[in-house]
Amino acid sequence: MDALKKLFPLSFKFTKDVPNLIIGILIYLVVGIIGGVVIGITALIPIVNIICGLVGGLLDLYVLAGIVIQILVFAKVIK
Repeated sequence: MDALKKLFPLSFKFTKDVPNLIIGILIYLVVGIIGGVVIGITALIPIVNIICGLVGGLLDLYVLAGIVIQILVFAKVIK
């Protein structure tokens, strides 16, 4: 559980009530959108294209996992 708290600190921080849950989800979505735009721009460079694809996939996975963990903490499935 400590590893999850270190990897996904926002998931455990914004879980007190529904407005905080929505704010936490929006933060994850904004990070995903900004990261996707930056990765999309750098993917235009031919040599870096493959690496950007991998990093983009990992960023999407991080955002999805963060949102799912945040909802599970809010529902008190994990503590």
